Amino acid sequence: MGSGIWSTDVYSAAKHFRDASGASAFAHSDSGARTVHDDLNPYGVAVRESRDSAEHPVSLAIAVLFDVTGSMGGVPRALQSRLPDLLGLLLRKGYATDPQILFGAIGDATCDRAPLQIGQFESDNRMDEHLGNILLEGGGGGQMRESYELAMYFMARHTSIDCFEKRGRRGYLFIIGDELPYPRVKRQEAGGVIGDRLERDVPIEEIVTELTRMYDVYYIIPAGACHAGNGDVLAVWRRLLGQNVLELDDLGAVCETIALTVGLGEDAIGLDEGLSDLDELGSAAGASVGRALAKLDRGTLVVGDGLGHEHDHGGSGVTRL
Repeated sequence: MGSGIWSTDVYSAAKHFRDASGASAFAHSDSGARTVHDDLNPYGVAVRESRDSAEHPVSLAIAVLFDVTGSMGGVPRALQSRLPDLLGLLLRKGYATDPQILFGAIGDATCDRAPLQIGQFESDNRMDEHLGNILLEGGGGGQMRESYELAMYFMARHTSIDCFEKRGRRGYLFIIGDELPYPRVKRQEAGGVIGDRLERDVPIEEIVTELTRMYDVYYIIPAGACHAGNGDVLAVWRRLLGQNVLELDDLGAVCETIALTVGLGEDAIGLDEGLSDLDELGSAAGASVGRALAKLDRGTLVVGDGLGHEHDHGGSGVTRL
C-alpha cells in the first residue's frame, strides 16, 4: 500500500459533500454498525506494509492508534478534522519526504466487539477513508486498562516497513490514550483477535523491546480524558517508554504534536522553527505543543525493561539523526 498523493482539494470536496448531505465522516460507526469494518479487521492479516515505490522512493511509516473507549471517543473526530494540517506540515514544510500513514483504534479485548482495528499505510486520501471506517465503540471494561499491548504486538509482528528494512531508520508509532495496558499479551486474545497461535502469554516488556527496534513509540495523553494526569498511568507508561510519554493539554493539538514530533525526529526542524510553522499556519496549538515537546531529547529513545533498568535503543544500530 502507500501509492498516490494526498490532496487537500479531495479532502475538502468530500467534506463539502458531507456537510451538504448530512453524511458523517465516520459513516461506519454512525450508521449503527457494531462490528469492525472489513478493511480494518486485523484477524488473519499477515502484514500491513509501508513500501518504497517510484512515486514514493523514501517512504516513512507513521502509525497513529487511538483508544476509542469512554471519553477518548472524541479523539478520532478531532484528528479527522485536522488531517489537512497534519499532511500540510509533513509535506509542504518538508518534515517528511514520503510519509505513509496508518490509522487504527484500540479497545478492550476482554469485553469489546472491536478490541483492535488496523488500517493500511497510505500516502493519499485513502487514509481519510480508513479513519472514517473506524468503529467508535465507546466501550471498555471500567478497570482503567485497555488492550494497548495487543495493538503493540500487532505493530511489532504484523507490519513490514521499508524505512527500517532498507534504510535502518525507525518509523513512528503514536498511541493516544489515557489508561494502563494489560501486563501481557494473552495467547487467547492474540488468537481470537489476530489469529496468531502463541505458545505462551508475552509480557508487555518483551513486546516493547521488539516494537522499539522498528518504531519510535510515543504515548500521548490528552487533556479531557478520564485519566489525564493520573500518576499511576503516567508511571507505567514512563517505565515502558521513558521520555516519549507526552502530556497534551489541548485535544485539538494532536495533529500538530504528531507532525512536529516527526519533524524533530527527522531533524527537519528545531522546536522553535516548528512552533513558528504553526503560527504561520494560523494554528492556535503552538503553546500546547511546545509544552508537550519541550522535554524531548531527540538523541535517543530510552525505554525501561520493567526491572528498573533503562536501555538506549539508539544503540541498536538504527539511527534517528
